[in-house]
Amino acid sequence: MTTDDVLAGVGPRLRRIRKEREVTLAALSEKTGISVSTLSRLESGLRKPSLELLLPIAQAHQVPLDELVGAPPVGDPRVRAEPIVRGGRTHWPLTRQPGGLQAYKVLEPRRRQEPEPRTHEGYEWLYVLSGKLRIVLGEHDLVLTAGEAAEFDTRVPHWFGSTGEGPVEFLSLFGPQGERMHVRARPSRRGKGD
Repeated sequence: MTTDDVLAGVGPRLRRIRKEREVTLAALSEKTGISVSTLSRLESGLRKPSLELLLPIAQAHQVPLDELVGAPPVGDPRVRAEPIVRGGRTHWPLTRQPGGLQAYKVLEPRRRQEPEPRTHEGYEWLYVLSGKLRIVLGEHDLVLTAGEAAEFDTRVPHWFGSTGEGPVEFLSLFGPQGERMHVRARPSRRGKGD
């Protein structure tokens, strides 16, 4: 539907709403401060609707502006992503658009793995939903528990996975450099010899 099509539908919609409410052009003019001739031209399509004209009309009729304009209904916002299994880890994509910030819910099974840190461009933010997530980041070896988050530049050698004590479920947000979430990880409370 083009902008012209949307604008062409406004006039008849204005007339219909006014008639349903049994309001005269004169009464609407008095309530909105818009002249009767302008209201008449809006309803007949001889005058293009503008925000300055539609807002007082919407307020007078106590309807959302969308109803006057005939905005299309909002589609189903739910994301129904198929899980992706990669290297034994299950990812559920939570974003639809390629590029930019990507969000995933991740389930890492219970397993002990030797960390293999890697680097790549970008920035990552992790939030643990349940279980324990081990993160090796540069010189740091951390364990995050439910409710804890970490963020890091992925150009720093990093690895994350299960501690081996059980599965871990977490959210991962990954994006190009600069898309930071501004949450800092705190080191685990383990002793120096661990």
